[in-house]
Amino acid sequence: MRTTELVDGFRHSAPYVNAHRGKTFVVMLGGEALAHPQFRGILNDVALLHSLGIEVVLVYGARPQIDAGLKAAGIEPAYHNGIRITDEDTLKIIKQVAGATQFDITARLSMSLGNTPMQNAQINLVSGNFVIAQPLGVDDGVDFCLSGKVRRIDAQGLRRQLDNNGIVLMGPIAASVTGESFNLTAEEVATQVAIKLKADKIIGFSETNGIVGENGEVIAELMPDDVEEMLKTMKADTAASVGTMAFLKASVEACRRGVPRCHLVSYLDDGALLQELFSREGIGTQIVTQSAERLRRATISDIGGILNLIRPLEEQGILVRRSREQLEMEIEQFMLVERDNLVIGCAALYPFEEDNAGEFACLVVHPDYRDADRGSILLNNIIGQARVRGYSRLFALTTRSIHWFLEHGFNIVDVEELPNKKKQLYNYQRRSKILALDL
Repeated sequence: MRTTELVDGFRHSAPYVNAHRGKTFVVMLGGEALAHPQFRGILNDVALLHSLGIEVVLVYGARPQIDAGLKAAGIEPAYHNGIRITDEDTLKIIKQVAGATQFDITARLSMSLGNTPMQNAQINLVSGNFVIAQPLGVDDGVDFCLSGKVRRIDAQGLRRQLDNNGIVLMGPIAASVTGESFNLTAEEVATQVAIKLKADKIIGFSETNGIVGENGEVIAELMPDDVEEMLKTMKADTAASVGTMAFLKASVEACRRGVPRCHLVSYLDDGALLQELFSREGIGTQIVTQSAERLRRATISDIGGILNLIRPLEEQGILVRRSREQLEMEIEQFMLVERDNLVIGCAALYPFEEDNAGEFACLVVHPDYRDADRGSILLNNIIGQARVRGYSRLFALTTRSIHWFLEHGFNIVDVEELPNKKKQLYNYQRRSKILALDL
């Protein structure tokens, strides 16, 4: 990697490091991920998240390992509506597999820190009775026996461990108030823990980097309703697809009950977790309660983000320079496009009430986000504001984007058609083109 690539990567990831610090992530590792050689790399990345001040609850499943253990014991795995039927003999095998898996994760998480940037880091891995279970009961005449569901989560106990800088490790076995053990799905445990902790994210793993669309490309963002429609046509024809579908169903519930985002990335790709969390576009699929991107009015706390956005264009002479003090006075005129708490676009509407007109100004979209026509989104919002105020005309000054404005219905006009106050400020040395849109 060239030095410039390293520096650019570090600079681009820094805002996400700050945004994620102090947040709570529930990371769900299915049995397929545990069995893959890349598992050690995933644990390294989980340790790295912890070192960056992110609170981590690690929930593991072991569906394929349990099935293999049952077959080795001569027991045929039994399911009803996709849920395992757990009799006493099955539960014995599940306990053995889950216990061995927990010890394996603990050992690997400790061992995997050697010869990595996390060497000598102190990680406290904590397990406990944070989940109280209850039986699933009987469905369609089928007795699920010792298969259970979450009855209660000890959120306070979990929070204490996280506040004490521990990573909490949780598996698919939990006890009931009567002292019985029940087999739960890792997806339900992860979902209920995230809901009760008011976690910021649930992260799951699949064979592919998220959900692949019909065009063969990963779908970056889905709403819960979209996921439900997709699940109607998805087929659970492999063990991996069963896990993916279970995670997607869990994500829908989690989002609708207050978890802002659920991420699905590949356990096959080295560093997929970090690419998803610390890069602008990510690498997998997000299931979100609302779009990761939103249009909103700027506040005084956005000054720094706007300055970072407009300074490069000011230095190139494309925009007229604005001081921080000027921006502070004009901040109420600005609209922003925000993604992951980063300002990626802005525009302003300056009023000229005496001329019943407004100026569309300071349109900037970050270079990495110019492919989705966010400039048009900002323009349409400003046009809407101008119409609400009763303006008859919107004008703009530009030296480089003349054709863009013409394509959006503006016409080139003379300096004399500017509002009087703006006419007095017109810089004849810049020779900006003046464009107007009749409203």
